[in-house]
Amino acid sequence: MTPLLNALQASPALLIIFCLLAGLLVGSFINVVVYRLPKMMQRSWESEARAVLELPEAEPAAPFNLVFPRSRCPHCDGAVHSFDNIPVLSWLLLRGRCRHCKAAISCRYPLVELSAGILAALAAWQIGYGPWLLPVIAALWTLLTLALIDFDTTLLPDSINYPLLWGGLLLAWAGISPVLLPDAVLGAAIGYLSLWSLYWVFKLLTGKEGMGHGDFKLLAALGAWLGWQMLPLVILLSSLVGVVVGGLLMTTGAVKRGQGIPFGPYLAGAGLIALLWGPTLVQQYLRIMLP
Repeated sequence: MTPLLNALQASPALLIIFCLLAGLLVGSFINVVVYRLPKMMQRSWESEARAVLELPEAEPAAPFNLVFPRSRCPHCDGAVHSFDNIPVLSWLLLRGRCRHCKAAISCRYPLVELSAGILAALAAWQIGYGPWLLPVIAALWTLLTLALIDFDTTLLPDSINYPLLWGGLLLAWAGISPVLLPDAVLGAAIGYLSLWSLYWVFKLLTGKEGMGHGDFKLLAALGAWLGWQMLPLVILLSSLVGVVVGGLLMTTGAVKRGQGIPFGPYLAGAGLIALLWGPTLVQQYLRIMLP
């Protein structure tokens, strides 16, 4: 392991390639998490509801988690073999179709894998070798996962949000994060309370819920990673990401005009940008505004 670490430290190009390949592999797992975690949550809620209502337990179901059962084609239930699970490459070799029934496989799977790889490579290029690189890459992958789950289900799972929040605070406490611990704690508090306050103002004025509680926790997590000073940038970027992504989705027909889109993907997208380029963007803004 030491020779590999020495090589990665000595060669920025090798570091970027290594992170890209690692990201492709993790992207395959992200696809699994995005599909299975909401179903696991649904099963848990149903079991808890039965207990509260004192209903008889349902018949024991087959194990269903992030490991079991193995991946299968949703059309023919054919098992996906390991050699058909090579990130991006397998999809290309299979021409986007199931080996067994030839049903189309969504291009989203390789796109997610590629996105995870590109994000890791960008982090390696932007940050370079050091103790802060791996945490940032993990945070980027986590934000990608949250954005996809929220887009699909309007859920931001606590089982992902809370580790992201505590991870940011612990890294600040350990001195690994460039953010000081007081700034991280204040960022988490302000991030949560700002959206919490907005939620209640909107609800009192309209009687409707404008966003979910998971959005509060996600912005709190971003505040812990970035510090309270970066929160205005995150809010601004989330609005810009919303305009761009929402416009693209309507243009491609993925969503219809007037259809609501969860706020979580916009926050996650803003967090991705801020983690990679936040200080640079702030410096450029100040240079323009204060010549």
